[in-house]
Amino acid sequence: MEYFLENPDHLWYLIAGISFVMELSIMGLSGPLLFFAIASLITGFLVSVGVVDGWQSEILTVGLLTALVSVILWRPLKSLQNSKGKTDNSSDMVGLQVLVSADITVTAGSIRYSGINWQARLADDANVALITAQSQCEIAAITGNTMLVKPINNQ
Repeated sequence: MEYFLENPDHLWYLIAGISFVMELSIMGLSGPLLFFAIASLITGFLVSVGVVDGWQSEILTVGLLTALVSVILWRPLKSLQNSKGKTDNSSDMVGLQVLVSADITVTAGSIRYSGINWQARLADDANVALITAQSQCEIAAITGNTMLVKPINNQ
């Protein structure tokens, strides 16, 4: 403990490291600890170069920097988390004709393939509002674990 009293910058580096590890291992880059870890790292640097001195100033600096980093990084991180999975047109399932196991709309439905019910929704170019259960459809693409399907042309 005496070491950290003599070297407060090292304490902030340690706090930043622990926060980064916890964020990456437990929370999966959800944000709050990431922002705090970045602020702690910057505060440690500011203490090292002598810009910030005294524990009250250090704690205030961490708080202000956490808020600032949150404002700066919130939107970019949110867009990364909410970005839709890339559509895969190269899967060997694309082009297969499969049985519809539950009505498929633009938001939900399911198909049956290889003994498994798969989540499905209408592809953007499907040109229909619904594919009814027990009919056949064609897998047009895959996004994440959802099959994008369209009706078979001869139906």
